Amino acid sequence: MGTAVHPFIKDAVFDAEATHALALAFDDICAQMNLPQTASAAREIVAARVIDLAREGVFDPQVLLARILHEARALRGTL
Repeated sequence: MGTAVHPFIKDAVFDAEATHALALAFDDICAQMNLPQTASAAREIVAARVIDLAREGVFDPQVLLARILHEARALRGTL
């Protein structure tokens, strides 16, 4: 069974297992943040942050989810 590649990570260089983990994290984060498919700008920001963290060595979907949701809540509090 092949894994579909999210358009936001297709140009990044990660192995299949990492790509799958990042896609799971991205989907979970978007769902938790109630971001519809049509929220392309917000989804691109989330994708960029997931990729940034992955480049730092963070691949665990639950860690990515917790960290990005925490960051989003912190930012929301400063607006």
